[in-house]
Amino acid sequence: MTSIVFFLYGGGTDFLARLVPALVGSALVLVPFLFRDRLKPRPALMLAFFLAFDPGLVALARQAGSPILALTFVLFAWGFWERRRSRLAGVFAALALLSGSSLWEGLLGLGLTWAILQLVERLMGWNKDPSQKIPRSEWLSALWSALGTLLIGGTLFFLSPNGLGAWLSSLPEYLSGWVHPPQISAGMMFFSLFAYQPLALILAAITSVRGWKDSSRRVVRLSLWMFIALLLALVYPSHQVSDLVWMLIPLWSLAALELARVVDVLPEERRQVIGVAGLTVFILFFVWLQFLSLNTLPLPSSQGTDRIWLLFGSLALLVICILLVAVGWSARTARLGVTWGLAAALGVYSFGALLGAGNIRVAIGQEMWAADKTPAQADLLLTVVNEMSDWSKDNINAQPVTIVGVDSPALEWLLRGHSITKLSSVHPSSSPPPFVITSDQKDPSLSATYRGESFVWRESTLWDNAAVPDWMRWLAYHEMPTSSETIIFWVRDDLFLDSTGTSTGAKP
Repeated sequence: MTSIVFFLYGGGTDFLARLVPALVGSALVLVPFLFRDRLKPRPALMLAFFLAFDPGLVALARQAGSPILALTFVLFAWGFWERRRSRLAGVFAALALLSGSSLWEGLLGLGLTWAILQLVERLMGWNKDPSQKIPRSEWLSALWSALGTLLIGGTLFFLSPNGLGAWLSSLPEYLSGWVHPPQISAGMMFFSLFAYQPLALILAAITSVRGWKDSSRRVVRLSLWMFIALLLALVYPSHQVSDLVWMLIPLWSLAALELARVVDVLPEERRQVIGVAGLTVFILFFVWLQFLSLNTLPLPSSQGTDRIWLLFGSLALLVICILLVAVGWSARTARLGVTWGLAAALGVYSFGALLGAGNIRVAIGQEMWAADKTPAQADLLLTVVNEMSDWSKDNINAQPVTIVGVDSPALEWLLRGHSITKLSSVHPSSSPPPFVITSDQKDPSLSATYRGESFVWRESTLWDNAAVPDWMRWLAYHEMPTSSETIIFWVRDDLFLDSTGTSTGAKP
């Protein structure tokens, strides 16, 4: 789909590369409308807002080629099938098949959830849903719509016929991940949930406990789907934090069900609920200030110990106040007030996490939902390459670029306006190329005829080597130690203005 946009506009830009994921990710907020009968209108509306402001979903919607495509198309196909719109369901099912390897993890999670639910519902003595039998004509309609979409979408409107079977390559790609070593730890996957979705975890945990206790079919289904999606993301050897995207839907659905229960506040209890909520926000704000101050103090130290006692003492004070409200007024008032207080405080925190995960704020830190090994000085490198090409040949894209020993599709995308040649090593030649990019290694053969400048190309976050103070600072400021990869941009000596052998095409 992105290549179609490039074809229509005659070339690719960073904006166009992210346009399709952004549009598809934005459409995800419409999914709760398709399931409003199962979730009920109020929780469905809350779920739409949760999906719009979730840090992980926002981060994936701003990345090219992210799992947001598969997630959105699967949910749309499921939702339209629920609404008995078989043709649209077939179209979106085919689009999901064209969305990459992340689709298969989601389908595996849904399949395992359905299989386990058959056993759970039988043990609980539930009757099957009284749904009407789907006519054969609807199955055929969905199938023909899916085949037509695969034919047109897989071949890019018949512009690339060899792409018809490319969607099948996503399955071997996903299966190959089961034999690769893990890139990040399972503990980091868990930590990312507490760091980016604390409000959803708290509300979903309360709903799950109550739902299993009361044998709520809706809660049991959602919580089981959430648990299986989380388990699959953890046991998948080559997992990334983005693999948790499939559990965010049931997670926020459970959170919406819980928050919808505390909306109905009686007029006579509004003042008390607002007071408890305000007290909760105030104490949590004070706790956060103490946590921030811990990052500026040496540990262990007397001042640091005092801050720790203040932090835990404030949390204990909050618990005591809630218990006093429950005894003095009512448990309902305490429950409603603390829920809305937590929702307000953690909502502000989640919005800040959204700005960081989506790289929206000015001070960009290290984010777990962002792609690892991101280009650091890409804009500076492109500016220097274009200026040297313009100075030496009157056009910013005139000079070809030779990439030696650097395997980086991002680098090729950055220099897509130039003619690019990839080599494994530098070969002596009577006509050396004008521009050469190599890894950070001193090459005597290049130093004799070229002038070079180094750039920090890729930065990797050292998650595995982080200590407790590093994690505390990351929670506060999203800063973590990194390692960098440097490349060198070489320009042939005769292309400079101060060279005695300036080439014919160079500017005077």
